[in-house]
Amino acid sequence: MLSRTTYAILVVAILSLWAGTAQANSMRCGVHIVSSGGRTGPTMYEVLKKCGEPAERAGLVWIYDRRGRISRLSFDSRGILVNIQRG
Repeated sequence: MLSRTTYAILVVAILSLWAGTAQANSMRCGVHIVSSGGRTGPTMYEVLKKCGEPAERAGLVWIYDRRGRISRLSFDSRGILVNIQRG
């Protein structure tokens, strides 16, 4: 059986990992936040409308450079945002 302290540490660790994952799959565009995943992520059109033209397009991968912070957005064949990578 786990002690209360061990249990609390375990819960905090799991929540931290979960929060980090959620943050990595979203990007702020001015007052908007674009998030990937879910059943129906935003389309290419919706991302363009919220974030503007990307710095570079390579097929289904768009690259945004926001003040030196690089974000690589990947879309599936239907044009739905499926992943956001930083760096």
